[in-house]
Amino acid sequence: MESLVEYGSRRVIITITAIFCALLEIVDTTIVNVALTNMRGTLGATLTEVAWVITAYAIGNVIIVPMTSWLSQQFGRRNYLPHPLFFLRSVHFCVVMQRYLGAGSLRFLQGLGGGALLVTSQTIITESYPLEKRGMAQAIYGLGVIIGPTLGPPLGGYIVDHASWPYIFYINIPIGVIATLLTLQFVRSPKYGEKSAWVILTGLVLVY
Repeated sequence: MESLVEYGSRRVIITITAIFCALLEIVDTTIVNVALTNMRGTLGATLTEVAWVITAYAIGNVIIVPMTSWLSQQFGRRNYLPHPLFFLRSVHFCVVMQRYLGAGSLRFLQGLGGGALLVTSQTIITESYPLEKRGMAQAIYGLGVIIGPTLGPPLGGYIVDHASWPYIFYINIPIGVIATLLTLQFVRSPKYGEKSAWVILTGLVLVY
C-alpha cells in the first residue's frame, strides 16, 4: 500500500487543513445554542420546534459517521472531504429559515456533511505522520479541535448581539473555501484494497 506519510511544510499544511475541516463541524455544533431564543422570536416557534435545529444536526452526524470510510473509498478521500454540502447549505439555511420552519431538514443535511468532515480529517492527520509520531499528531489535532467548543458559544453570542442570528451560519463559508482549496492541493487519496460488497453491507447493518 502506498505510504501517505508527509514531511516538512507539506505535512504542516495538511495538519492545518485537517484542523480547519474539524473546526467547521465542531463550531457549527455549538454556535447555534446561544441563538435559540432569537430564532424562536423570528420564526414564532416553540422551544420544542426550534430545538430540532440542534437535534437534526446530531442525527445527521450519527448516520454519516459509520459510513464515512466506505464513502471515502468510493469517491476518493480528496474528492470526498471538501464536499460543498456542509458550507453551501449554510447560505440556503439562512435564506429559507427566515421564511418557514425548514430548520430540521436543512440542519440534518449540514450534520451529514459535518460528521464526514470530522472523521475524515482525523484519518488524514493520522496517516500523514509516521507511526512513531502519531501520538503527537493526535495531540496536535486534539488541541486544534478543542478550540471549536470553546469558540462556538462566544462567537455565536457576539454575532447575535451585533448583527443577526442568520449570520452565525455564514462563518462556514470562508473556512470551508480555505479548507477545500488546501484539500484539493495537498491531500492525497489512498489506494485501498477492494472490499467485497457483502462485507461492507454487513458492517453497516451491524452498526445500525
